[in-house]
Amino acid sequence: MNSESTKLTFKQNAVCLVIPTYNNGRTVADVVRNALEYCKDIIVVNDGSTDGTDELLKSLPQAMTVITHHTNLGKGKALTTGFRAAMERGFHYAITMDADGQHYASDLPAFAEALTKHSDTLIVGSRQFGLPNMPQKSSFANKFSNFWFTVQTGKKLPDTQTGYRLYPLSKMGKMKLLSSRYEAELALLVRSAWRGINILPIPINVYYPPKEERVSHFRPGMDFFRISVLNTFFTFAAILYGYPAMLYHHIKNKLKTES
Repeated sequence: MNSESTKLTFKQNAVCLVIPTYNNGRTVADVVRNALEYCKDIIVVNDGSTDGTDELLKSLPQAMTVITHHTNLGKGKALTTGFRAAMERGFHYAITMDADGQHYASDLPAFAEALTKHSDTLIVGSRQFGLPNMPQKSSFANKFSNFWFTVQTGKKLPDTQTGYRLYPLSKMGKMKLLSSRYEAELALLVRSAWRGINILPIPINVYYPPKEERVSHFRPGMDFFRISVLNTFFTFAAILYGYPAMLYHHIKNKLKTES
């Protein structure tokens, strides 16, 4: 699928891109320009950047929407803002991309192809691990996250921490995030599984710049603690609510298919 057919598929299925950014002034302009080759509907959420990102965004093509948080509220809040704006504009799906240049716009056709075969599905990009410059902590953190996702949902995914995803907004409804920070994306996966939304992994490429060029907002101590607390909560919630909810949706969908 080329760029033009990808644009057409996204238009026909009411798909937009949501790109949250915080102090990614060195990369966000190229990310947006490259993405515009495949999707004309882009929502950028500037989450309180202090590095001149706001001025950079003003210089980009006006075929996009820019929403600004005047202070940094966290990626979870940025996603909430982007999803709300997408639904208000009538979009049924939102593809999230990171603004740090790790995600390739050239993978957008893969999301478009997957969408045509699997509607109402949460499509998750899966990175190849062991790439040059890839931080070792990324591999460990992903294995840790994958384990708890399986415990909490009974499902397996190869990569539960990538931010390159297609969200079925219409199926998710007004799902409220339980966290405003880094761990919000894991919570979205778990709660989507509990709601009976199909989750499909697809392979994606990823670029890791040299260590001295990286912009990371991950705080190892605090964020790992927050993730641990969230996983503890979700593990207990899975027993009381998650697994019964998945059983209910499974039976409901089966009866719907048979009728």
